[in-house]
Amino acid sequence: MEAELHTTVLEVGPRDGLQNEDRVLTPDDRIAFIARCVDAGTRRIEAVSFVNPKRVPQMAGAEEVMAGVPRRDGVSYSGLVLNRRGLDRALDAGVDEVNVVLVASDTFSVRNQGRTMAEMLDVWDDIAAAARDADVPAGVTIAVAFGCPFEGETPPERVAEIARRAHAAGAAEIAIADTIGVGVPAQVRDLTARVRAAAPGTPLRFHFHNTRNTGYANALTAVDLGVPTLDASTGGFGGCPFAPAATGNIATEDLLYALHRSGVETGIDMDAVAATGTWLADLLGEPAPALLGRAGGFG
Repeated sequence: MEAELHTTVLEVGPRDGLQNEDRVLTPDDRIAFIARCVDAGTRRIEAVSFVNPKRVPQMAGAEEVMAGVPRRDGVSYSGLVLNRRGLDRALDAGVDEVNVVLVASDTFSVRNQGRTMAEMLDVWDDIAAAARDADVPAGVTIAVAFGCPFEGETPPERVAEIARRAHAAGAAEIAIADTIGVGVPAQVRDLTARVRAAAPGTPLRFHFHNTRNTGYANALTAVDLGVPTLDASTGGFGGCPFAPAATGNIATEDLLYALHRSGVETGIDMDAVAATGTWLADLLGEPAPALLGRAGGFG
């Protein structure tokens, strides 16, 4: 009998999906969003971001959100942290894992985090050690790994070097992010090989945007390569407030459709996620990107 294929979908809508929206949702609305994701079967959720609310007001109230999320066996809540202060807040709030973004271009890193790439690597080393002491897994997301809106093509050797540094400090997971949606499957194959060589044994995750309609092809390529986890955002909402014209993440419901129809199990109810995408669009007062341009079909 053929072994069952399984992919974990990490829902990033409550953080990455909402951080670029004009309408700021209340903590109660964000808790309701997360609860709907859990009810649909999602088991890894990027719930909050512990960043300065003056820079990203959509993420204010992280502690309040974490205090209200449903706590169920097997559900892991991740918090984004960019410095030691953010880590301390995340640990106090009771996150199950933390994620640190390391940007593969100096221009974007300074605009996004106020530090150069080299400076953020030092910050990562400190966060990784402190998280290890607290027995909380700390992972890394390598942003603009496929290309930067300010510097153009990202050298893949640079991505590999960041992965090597993340691995040396004990990263629990390394995510490779196409922050602006410029990547293609050939790059997915290349970066997967390079990062696996640089960080042997460290689980990989990919984060795709669908700016040029390559996001789902990239996701399926990663699955074929044995990458165990993919990020996605309910409704296809998302973007980066520091990346000009950045469009949304690949939509969770559309990714589930592609995976399930390909015989890959996720444990998530696609119809429930799609209903949540419609609900979220109503809250935000705009159409869900996942619904735009959809022309019939089934499922």
